[in-house]
Amino acid sequence: MKILSATQLKAIDAYTIEHEPITSINLMERASRAVADKICSRWDVNTPVKIFAGPGNNGGDALAIARMLGEANYKVYVYLFNTSDDLSPDCQVNKQRLIDFQDVKQNTLGVQNIEFTEITSQFKPPKLEVGDLVIDGLFGTGLSRPLNGGYASVVKYINASPATVVSIDVPSGLMCEDNTYNVMNHIVKANVTYTIQYPKLAFFFPEHEQYVGQWEVLDIGIIDPCNEDSQTPYHLTERTDIQAMLKTRSRFDHKGSVGHALLIAGKKGMAGAAILSARACLRGGVGKLTVHTPEYNARILQESVPEAIVDIDVDPNCFSQSFDASDYDAMAIGPGIGTSSYTVQAFIEQVSMAKCSMVIDADALNILGSHRGWIAQLPRRCILTPHKKELFGLISSTRNSYEELERTRELATRQQIFVVIKGAYSAVVTPEGNVYFNSTGNPGMATAGAGDVLTGIILALLAQSYLPEAAVRLGVYLHGLAGDLAVDDLCYEGLISSDLVDYLPKAFKALRAKN
Repeated sequence: MKILSATQLKAIDAYTIEHEPITSINLMERASRAVADKICSRWDVNTPVKIFAGPGNNGGDALAIARMLGEANYKVYVYLFNTSDDLSPDCQVNKQRLIDFQDVKQNTLGVQNIEFTEITSQFKPPKLEVGDLVIDGLFGTGLSRPLNGGYASVVKYINASPATVVSIDVPSGLMCEDNTYNVMNHIVKANVTYTIQYPKLAFFFPEHEQYVGQWEVLDIGIIDPCNEDSQTPYHLTERTDIQAMLKTRSRFDHKGSVGHALLIAGKKGMAGAAILSARACLRGGVGKLTVHTPEYNARILQESVPEAIVDIDVDPNCFSQSFDASDYDAMAIGPGIGTSSYTVQAFIEQVSMAKCSMVIDADALNILGSHRGWIAQLPRRCILTPHKKELFGLISSTRNSYEELERTRELATRQQIFVVIKGAYSAVVTPEGNVYFNSTGNPGMATAGAGDVLTGIILALLAQSYLPEAAVRLGVYLHGLAGDLAVDDLCYEGLISSDLVDYLPKAFKALRAKN
């Protein structure tokens, strides 16, 4: 699924209007119906609904929704802000339709369940109580500057209330992409956002969760012109995308034909990282796995992961010396290796002479963060999997997630590498500058060792001859899906990284299922 900019959204709306063809007011009616149906399915008819509509097309949506909820016999209070006497044409049409609907219902049924107030100067705000549903239709995707003045006051009033808030398309005040210079306390804090046709980039940044709440994309049949108006580097990876990447095995495959992976992991006291990565790699389908680790960890590994071959470093306590890895199909380096001076030197020597596909994680990323000049020596199209702190070692700290993402894109394109920004909606950034946000995973995966498991999964896929982009996107998706399946049986608080490994086969099975 594409993630388009505000400018692009306007362009494809115009394209749909011209090529479906459909009038703009009917396209607005379609969008409003989709939102109204969602509201009716979630809140019963006894819920008091208080709608705040702005003067633009987002306000037009809100007025249409008010009429539709009135038709469904909800009690609706509507507040249209028209302080400049400058409603958009479609907002004006829906204002009149709402007034006409009020008149017809009053004349035919003798009842009136919509109270409509148009604010042209002073606004006396209604009381917002527990149990009320507020629908935010003040401003949509066209906003280009922070809210101020009276609108900012309205937003603060809504946010201070105990009512449940639903935003139409985007929470009012939130820019679709870059909010670096926004006034963040002038943004509506929605509990639910029903967004039209495409998710917005700002939805994927953790600092915006308090504004967006739960969000859902509503498909209203907007036509994608598949030209420059809809080209974007940002995408949300969906199940069908990943299913298309999965390979099928030949009946004649054997352990030698489905890859031999090398994992360089663990120092004294950190055997657990090596075990988690090794088990995940084996569960990821690799034919053979060799784990290079210090002698201190050898027995622990052989007892915990008997399927793995153990290759012992010359130093009993840490990874201390590079070695020939030309016989392996893929390599991962970093989980639990530490940052001793011996390890630091061995790491750069190992990475510099590598010829196979590679994943770099954990302590290996910390080493790169302390020796940024070495980033230029990384093999093209290798995969880095940092969490936030490790990422800041590579790109420096940033003001917000948007700047973080753009700097990561610059790093990936400059060095021609893949970078996974781990977290909710983990972002896979490619050497071409494309970004694929992941749609699986949950807060239960915020547990030590989860990153080691991801490294093992991606390593297994690389060793099985998946191209790096497919391996990293598929690996991230499977990792999250295993977490989702585990949480279904367990709980957020009780999830540990070993559970991700145990549920990985079920994730493969679920992904291969037709439905």
